[in-house]
Amino acid sequence: MLGSGIFKGMAVTLKNFVGSYFDKERLTTKEYAWRTDDKLPERAGDYPKEEAEQLRDTTTVTHYSRNFPMLLHDKGEPMDTVRCVACQICERECPPQCIYIEKSKDKKERGGNKAQFYPATFDIDVSVCMSCQICVEVCPFDAIVMNSQFELSTPDRFGGLLLRRDDLLKSNDYYHKIHPEEAAARDKRIADEKAAKEAKKKAAEAAKKKAAEAKAKAEAEAKAKEEAESITKPAEATADSPSPPPAEPPVEPDKPKKEGGTE
Repeated sequence: MLGSGIFKGMAVTLKNFVGSYFDKERLTTKEYAWRTDDKLPERAGDYPKEEAEQLRDTTTVTHYSRNFPMLLHDKGEPMDTVRCVACQICERECPPQCIYIEKSKDKKERGGNKAQFYPATFDIDVSVCMSCQICVEVCPFDAIVMNSQFELSTPDRFGGLLLRRDDLLKSNDYYHKIHPEEAAARDKRIADEKAAKEAKKKAAEAAKKKAAEAKAKAEAEAKAKEEAESITKPAEATADSPSPPPAEPPVEPDKPKKEGGTE
């Protein structure tokens, strides 16, 4: 029958529509009650209690939703802890060229690390962005990740959809709320890399210290040997030299004889 597929599809839609009002597991007040309730059940909708607590007060649909990029900063003031160093790799690699970055003229110390450049300007035109995540993949500092915020409607197509640096800055805690598994894995990798770097640095310092001690010991031994040789050589030279001949006794002059008598 012509158009039977349309009727079958509409029948499925009608079934789901009616079921959402009568099936207790699909009631909106049951499925999403954990978004507003202070006391969470052991299982809230499709999420266990722990995940539901992390998802509360966020604008994400699921843990795996991806919309537009955001800039991460660690605990503290956003511009004092922002991870981005304005290397502009994401700007160069962006296929639709929707990222615009200006590097700062000065450097800032962040989190006790050495001073780095920071983005004086970081704009993303989300009206052009195609959410390909290439910027996330190429970032060597884990500074840019994908946000799950989807409500970005605006009457101004150009100015309203141009996200500035301050609009893009989000804390790492927020990242853990919307993508807990991904954020935990990323933080673990960063911590492991930092620990490996510290271990390598300590090993290099220990090797350098050991080499310096070995060098100092060798120099001390060489100096002691030189001093011993300097003492031994004069003694050997004295022993090998011929002894002088014995001195002849002095010759006494003859006494004069007295006339007419004996001595």
